[in-house]
Amino acid sequence: MKLAIGCDNAAFALRDVLAEYIRESHPEIELVDFGLQDDSGKDYPDVAITVAEAVASGRVDRALLLCGTGLGVAIAANKVAGVRAATCHDVYSAQRAQLSNDAQIITMGSRVIGPELAKVVLDAYLSSSFAGGKSSGKVDKISAYEQTHR
Repeated sequence: MKLAIGCDNAAFALRDVLAEYIRESHPEIELVDFGLQDDSGKDYPDVAITVAEAVASGRVDRALLLCGTGLGVAIAANKVAGVRAATCHDVYSAQRAQLSNDAQIITMGSRVIGPELAKVVLDAYLSSSFAGGKSSGKVDKISAYEQTHR
């Protein structure tokens, strides 16, 4: 799996912790880092849209986006056609983002979640797969709307 990670300057430190965690705990994952090289700053819409475009194009399979709350990057990423991004600060939401909604991106806020819980939430997301079933029709409705209302 190719996993993109991106952040703005508010989440620079959390990005570093989670990138290191992924490299150490998930050697099977190819991490593609879209984050900052320092904490000088980059607006979260720029990072989120770049990462979401990488997901939509198939360059990466899934992504983790980080900002202060996780909300801004989710809003920006969801503007890219074909992308479903969900803000997750608990295990259940992270699992359901993938199981029920086929979300290719989860987002977290560095001012909302601590590093250790962020690792657990990320693991819950990474270990889940879209279940299909009843949820398939719902995800299909979202995709159909998106195709006709660009």
